[in-house]
Amino acid sequence: MTGPAVQEKTVVSAEDRARHRRQRRAAAYAEAASAGWKVWLVKIVALGVIDALAVFAVFSLATSGQWTPATLVAVGVIAVNAVYLIPGLLPAKYLTPGLVFLLIFQIFVVLYSGYVAFTNYGSGHNSTKDDAVSALLLQSQTRVADSPTFPVKILEKDGKFYLLTEKPGSDQPLIGGAGHPLSSEPGVTATGAPGYTTLDFQGIIAHQDDIAKLAVPISADVNKGYLKTTDGSSAYLFTSTLKWDPKADTMTDSKSGTVYRDTGHGAFTAKDGSKLLPGWQVWVGGENFVRAFSDQSIRGPFLAVLTWTFAFAILSVATTFILGLFLAIVFNDPKMRSRKYYRVIMILPYAFPAFLSALVWAGLFNTDFGFINQVALGGAKIPWLTDPWLAKGAILVANLWLGFPYMFLVTTGALQSLPEDVVEAARVDGASVWQTFRLIKFPLLLVAVAPLLVASFAFNFNNFGLIYLLTNGGPQFTDASINVGSTDLLISMVYKVAFVGSERDYGLASAFSIIIFVLVAGISLIGFRQTKVLEDLN
Repeated sequence: MTGPAVQEKTVVSAEDRARHRRQRRAAAYAEAASAGWKVWLVKIVALGVIDALAVFAVFSLATSGQWTPATLVAVGVIAVNAVYLIPGLLPAKYLTPGLVFLLIFQIFVVLYSGYVAFTNYGSGHNSTKDDAVSALLLQSQTRVADSPTFPVKILEKDGKFYLLTEKPGSDQPLIGGAGHPLSSEPGVTATGAPGYTTLDFQGIIAHQDDIAKLAVPISADVNKGYLKTTDGSSAYLFTSTLKWDPKADTMTDSKSGTVYRDTGHGAFTAKDGSKLLPGWQVWVGGENFVRAFSDQSIRGPFLAVLTWTFAFAILSVATTFILGLFLAIVFNDPKMRSRKYYRVIMILPYAFPAFLSALVWAGLFNTDFGFINQVALGGAKIPWLTDPWLAKGAILVANLWLGFPYMFLVTTGALQSLPEDVVEAARVDGASVWQTFRLIKFPLLLVAVAPLLVASFAFNFNNFGLIYLLTNGGPQFTDASINVGSTDLLISMVYKVAFVGSERDYGLASAFSIIIFVLVAGISLIGFRQTKVLEDLN
């Protein structure tokens, strides 16, 4: 009697379990479907935002005539949509964000810098030839002595200003703006034009600076002059002292009779070598690299900075490594008490922001108010940051303070990872402490830390922050044609050439950047090969 009951109960239990499994599976499918719709919704929203921004960027670039960037943006956003909308392609979905940022912030920057290095791009050479011609004619204008008075009204459209006037001797209304010669348009009257806003007196006062800069060509021939107004009601004819001949490709100074020609170097140049600026951007090939090594006013400072950059990087790595290793050996001795507290104290400089520490050291080295001169040296007037050699010493001291905690941490870890049996075997063989360190510990230590030493060298080779905050590259070289100082590194010299001062030479700065890349890459390659040699020897 108990047998059939047990069997029936077992069958029921099996059916219940099967039903429960089906219910759980259905619930899991429903949950997965719900999650899938949520993922698709998030995906569509994200792609919608990206597409909207891309469409805006494409239209903005296209309207400004930049068709190549517009095409690249369009192709890129189509590729992103394809990756995320086509089923599958799972690896691509994970890799695409990183690849996009890599292309924008790394590959594009490298390629564009490489392109700029072979041009004359910089102050006075940052636009097209047509823009340069217009700028030269505008900046050399003088008012025609017998110029008639042109009654004008100020019009505004899309943030740009226009002059509305009448042709002398007729009632025909004309309208023109910067880069747009006076012409008649349909619907233009003496009081306004369709699509334009006529400014009242308050509007003119609010934009008087922009209106005063407005120069409107009276015809397509820019040599015939421009209309300019200072009060927004009357305009006068201005002509340039320079005469542009597009057929002969010359610019002639009507006062002196000097003829300036396009010599292919991005500026109108006279026979005596004088140039009219602004010029325009042109391809110069390897001229920037040639200038870096052939022009004495550039070569001398460049070689001095190059030598100091190598010295700074090598000495920084050597001093921080030696001090860090010494402290690691001292605090690795099991006989020393409270080692963990000393180690915490040793890494405190590493815990503070580097830029803050550099500013503190700049204050300590101040000639008039610094702690070192006023307190430690009893009121001395030592020019720590204004003498070339003392400034270099101060930089090395500050960088030693900033860098030794890192080396201390690295070498401590490397020492603690050394196999004890090897050290013990050396002791049994009668090796002294110095012999054990020199012949066993140090070679094994170098295998572990050599790649980090190479990375530290590369970092210090381009340690822009310390130089900028401590000395700003000074004291300056007085015989250099570029803005560079005694304590500048190559990277800070590039920054100054590109972004500091009134004369900014982006082409030369990009050439220097390529030189830096080649040097750092070559040294790093050699360093890593030597690391491989150390691994093979051990």
